[in-house]
Amino acid sequence: MALLNEKIRKEVRAALADVKQPVTLKVFTQTFECDYCKETRELVEEVAAQSPNVSVEVYDFIEDSKVAASYAIDKVPAVAIVGKKDYGIRLYGIPAGYEFGALIEDIKLVSAGDSALLPETRAMVAKLTKPIRIQVFSTPT
Repeated sequence: MALLNEKIRKEVRAALADVKQPVTLKVFTQTFECDYCKETRELVEEVAAQSPNVSVEVYDFIEDSKVAASYAIDKVPAVAIVGKKDYGIRLYGIPAGYEFGALIEDIKLVSAGDSALLPETRAMVAKLTKPIRIQVFSTPT
């Protein structure tokens, strides 16, 4: 059963029309799927089906632990959004509600290879001297 209705699939196709560079959605789940692992995998597969430049790779968090570690994945479900380069963008949990929009925007940004940050912000980030991990938490309301 599809998670996205035809109206949403059409909107996703339109939103991803500008995706010119390949993007891979690396989904980490488990054989004995966790809460929302199955739904996350299915949702990501449906999104990827809306663009010829978006693909999905599914990994088992336990069996593919070396792959998970290489992407710093420490919990499931997780999606690493990777283009020509890995920018470190990770989504944990099912990307539903507001997070669905973040998934679509992240795909577009990774494909473009540009963060869309303002010049002032880029200048500030350029001054950083060590890696920083930024986490944003959200919850459906």
